Amino acid sequence: MAALVVALVLGLGVAGPTAPVAIAQAAEELARYRSEFFGKLREALAGQRDVQFVGDRFVIQSELLFRSGAAGLQPGGERLLSTIAKQLIEFSGRLPRNTNLILQVEGHTDSTPINNALYPSNWELSTARAVAVVKFLHSAGVPNERLVAAGYSQYQPLSTIDHARNRRIELKLISR
Repeated sequence: MAALVVALVLGLGVAGPTAPVAIAQAAEELARYRSEFFGKLREALAGQRDVQFVGDRFVIQSELLFRSGAAGLQPGGERLLSTIAKQLIEFSGRLPRNTNLILQVEGHTDSTPINNALYPSNWELSTARAVAVVKFLHSAGVPNERLVAAGYSQYQPLSTIDHARNRRIELKLISR
């Protein structure tokens, strides 16, 4: 079932005797592009503190990008995102037109409630941070059709003890 979804997402026909072959090729292609992209990004960010590769995503601690309770990017965060944007632009240019891979930027907060004029809840803060990253990547030249922002608030914590770990931006390459 998942392979069929991948084939449909990638716009491949699934009728006829070659459907299983096309589905398998689409799944392999998707895995290859993800692996290549994250490999290049890992090399570009080698030695960067508070940036980790976890499973199929990059995790950036919010303190690198934002001040506490804010969604405006700090200069150090912009430099980090510039490195990521360069890799994304290079990678996007090599993708076949019918490959619908996008970078999902996910904002996460800790469980400490926020309530101020700009962000009445952690939902607004996490989403505003994800949107700030997407806007920066776009301003650096990453095509809009390769970006999406999502806010998860405090509802997908990495730790129940270390609340700082939960304040993060995650980058994940997904199919549209």
